[in-house]
Amino acid sequence: MQLLFDESEESPGVRGLGIFGGKVVRFPRRPDLKVPHMGWNRLRIAKRVPTLADVADGDYVYFVHSFHPEPADRDVVATTTDYGIEFVSSVGRDNVYAGVFHPEKSQHVG
Repeated sequence: MQLLFDESEESPGVRGLGIFGGKVVRFPRRPDLKVPHMGWNRLRIAKRVPTLADVADGDYVYFVHSFHPEPADRDVVATTTDYGIEFVSSVGRDNVYAGVFHPEKSQHVG
């Protein structure tokens, strides 16, 4: 995911591939927000992409991450998830798709 964007806060000064405009940022430091985000959370479908064809709005997937994308173009947002803040949990355009959740840990949904 991080490589697909222009830049990431995890590696300041290192350019990404720029396939999607925008950057990848760390979750905000707040007492009510445990980082890394670990556990099951719901996907909210923003746009249908082929890799989510069998995924329903509200399905649970498994996350382990500290960073999430902030796309420059909201048209690439495939799903969002609420974790104290609403964040972009997957993106897609043409034949490129990426998610910050772990499909291999997400049982039948993954």
